[in-house]
Amino acid sequence: MTGPTPHTPTKAQLLELVAALGTAQWQDFAAAAARHGLTSVQAKLLAQLKGPVPMRGLAALLLCDASNVTGIVDRLEARGLVRREPDPADRRVKNVVATDEGRETIRRVRAEMQATHSALDALDEAERTALYGLLERLRPGLEHRG
Repeated sequence: MTGPTPHTPTKAQLLELVAALGTAQWQDFAAAAARHGLTSVQAKLLAQLKGPVPMRGLAALLLCDASNVTGIVDRLEARGLVRREPDPADRRVKNVVATDEGRETIRRVRAEMQATHSALDALDEAERTALYGLLERLRPGLEHRG
């Protein structure tokens, strides 16, 4: 005798769950950022700086106007978390680069996301591996759109 057959979730159910998880993760990120004196948008900008990124590129990543990025970068620069430098290929373009202090700050923000870490701790190694594989399969269809 077998147990009940699990039903296949609908796309709407999956979207609702992904949205709920994304919202909870964002709230955890914002709370951790606030403990470091950062707004969620400042922390998001800092998290995008894996290398030099042009100001316009940051505006696209943050889905905001380039003029908004200027103010965000100004505040981060005043705290020593980022610096502007001319692009070697086009000196009219200003790239934003995280400083060592900026990289350490965003590392600490991510490490302090306790709700997110606790949720992931509920998964065993095989479940984390499976979840990672599934999310990686979804990523290309959701990133770099528009």
